[in-house]
Amino acid sequence: MRELLITLPDDFHVHLRQGPALAAYSRRSAEHFGRVLVMPNVVPPLSSARAMDDYRRSAEAHLAASGSGTRMLPTFKLVPGMGAEAVRACALAGAVAGKYYPAGSTTNAADGVPDPDSVQGELAAMEAAGVVLSVHAEDPGAPVLEREEAFLPVLDRIVNSYPGLKVVMEHLSTAAAVDAVRSWPARVGATITAHHLAFTLDDILGERLQPGFFCKPVLKAERDRTALVEAAISGSPKFFFGSDSAPHPPEAKRSGAAGCYSSPVAMPLLAGLFDQAGALGALEAFCAVNGARFYGLAANSGKLRLWEEAWTVPAELDGVEPLAAGRVLAWRAGRVP
Repeated sequence: MRELLITLPDDFHVHLRQGPALAAYSRRSAEHFGRVLVMPNVVPPLSSARAMDDYRRSAEAHLAASGSGTRMLPTFKLVPGMGAEAVRACALAGAVAGKYYPAGSTTNAADGVPDPDSVQGELAAMEAAGVVLSVHAEDPGAPVLEREEAFLPVLDRIVNSYPGLKVVMEHLSTAAAVDAVRSWPARVGATITAHHLAFTLDDILGERLQPGFFCKPVLKAERDRTALVEAAISGSPKFFFGSDSAPHPPEAKRSGAAGCYSSPVAMPLLAGLFDQAGALGALEAFCAVNGARFYGLAANSGKLRLWEEAWTVPAELDGVEPLAAGRVLAWRAGRVP
């Protein structure tokens, strides 16, 4: 049996939701990750220091209950009119990043940013405070398969307008986005999810409709997946892991909610992918080194063990269909006590 021991990974993009489900999703993320960068598109949004801190206290209590020592990295939601002072207050309250959702681009984004000009003061305040700009980089007005590429000129404008601002383009899904991230300065990085690395549009629409694979940005073609894998295994410090684990109750998924519950399977999926690519040695950098360095954090002190053992992903976990439900994965993962 082959096995691999790596520095405990970070998840630099996760949705823990709110309410009763927060406990289960927090516990699940804590099984494999030492830190979790938690997205702020809850209702009401985390667009003030008080709202962010209240949510953080709740999530941290559940993480602490897991006994894992996993830390939450808080974020706030960038909304027009919040003002530079609110941004500075969030920064003082410990915000690691501010999230830019184009208006109407994804779940709970109706109040998002219509145009970068509408948040000029807020972006300048983030630049001055050293807060990372996290971007859901899609143009909701473009055809669904073209939304990421259509947003690249907008992101290019932001990168060039704020030369001191660190930017993360979230959940890359296209070869064009990989090329763009490579072309931008070192202060621009990107997360890549396990589902965009492992699956394509055929997994949603091939034999029959598979809502469990529906996410935003939607899965793309094989050429795009190949480009993402090449970026992830390259060792480039620009690319690092963010699960974008986004669970929805079964009734919400049946009605078309976008998001994959990937936290339970992300690390086994990644181990299998990197193994198939002949790049198991690059997994630690992608999951546990590059992102931490980009965010200016020390590496986690714990370890994660991955070992080769076939298992079938359950049909349900925590009341939700997990990513790759019913599929056989070749690797398992678990913290080293």
